[in-house]
Amino acid sequence: MATKSEGAITAYSVKTKTKNVPIIDPVIDVKAGRYIATGLDKDGNKLAAILGKAKAEEHIKNGAAKKGSGW
Repeated sequence: MATKSEGAITAYSVKTKTKNVPIIDPVIDVKAGRYIATGLDKDGNKLAAILGKAKAEEHIKNGAAKKGSGW
């Protein structure tokens, strides 16, 4: 599950098995009613995190993420 850490969206990295990895330049898409933040970590590995509607809108409002498709 994604959390907010100093304005950044974080996720679990399956490849490196580490928690709270910040997503660089996240894009939030809406698919099947779920808000999904996708992006890369500092090493170029793909990350994704599922957010609630309130958190997704908060990150977009603060400028921490961009709107993707499905809005």
